Amino acid sequence: MGILKIDDVTKTYGDYMAVNHVSFDMPEGSIFGLLGPNGAGKTSLIRIITTITRADSGTVYFNGEKLNSSHPSQTGYMPEERGLYKKMKVGDHLMYLAQLKGLSKSEAKAKIDYWFEKFEIQDWWPKKVEELSKGMQQKIQFISTVVHEPKLLILDEPFSGLDPINTNLIKDEIYELNRKGTSIIFSTHRMEQVEEICEYIVLINKGKNVLEGKVKDIKNQYKDNLFKIDFRGRLPGHISEIANIIEQKEDSITVKVADERDSNLLLQNLLKENVFIPSFNEILPSLNEIFIKKVESIKEPVSV
Repeated sequence: MGILKIDDVTKTYGDYMAVNHVSFDMPEGSIFGLLGPNGAGKTSLIRIITTITRADSGTVYFNGEKLNSSHPSQTGYMPEERGLYKKMKVGDHLMYLAQLKGLSKSEAKAKIDYWFEKFEIQDWWPKKVEELSKGMQQKIQFISTVVHEPKLLILDEPFSGLDPINTNLIKDEIYELNRKGTSIIFSTHRMEQVEEICEYIVLINKGKNVLEGKVKDIKNQYKDNLFKIDFRGRLPGHISEIANIIEQKEDSITVKVADERDSNLLLQNLLKENVFIPSFNEILPSLNEIFIKKVESIKEPVSV
């Protein structure tokens, strides 16, 4: 069993079912994308995992145990809506939050000092939170989320509002924490960020999980056998007998083959005709394209 297992979990608010019989497994030590459009049920599910709310039915397992009150101390959660006390001094605020997570005063001070030095923000300790820019507050929120070295780190839209420099800074720290063994849930509706960061995903729409697995496997499952070929020279006329030409430009061509093995035959023919091929690349669908295709394929018929 992985770090997290969601087994047939539901959650309703009145007549609205926010989480609709969701099940998935998260491998330990992975960066796991929890994807879906706004309102898909991601935050409701995170609130269940962090024990902020309880599921109406189904079971959540944390590190092989049924989710219980001891597990929040092993979890770090950075919500999309940040929750810092504006009037508190930065250092005092972090000390307070670190001790809430079970660290002693001396442990908290040592770990906060480590992060302040890492981010080169040692002079921020006496400043009030409200004196910091949004990007600076994001760094403080991130430190408060990881200071107790959680086994499971949940990041809900962690790059929201950040400039490119701070985005890369936080991204690097995510990778570093993962290398040290932290399992990370990356929740977002930004599919392109997930393709860059995550190895595994679960895709949720209208409270239901509609797709789950390795990003690499999913992209291969939904590929259309499209290839982009950059070339120099004259293309042979019989290329259309092997592949369907989708787009042709002066020095590149996009084709679709019936079977991916036909791509080898196509390349061999081009080389036989002394066409120089600087690049020959398969075009895999983006997660956004896969999501649209998957959601449209399961639309319920409209009754008339």
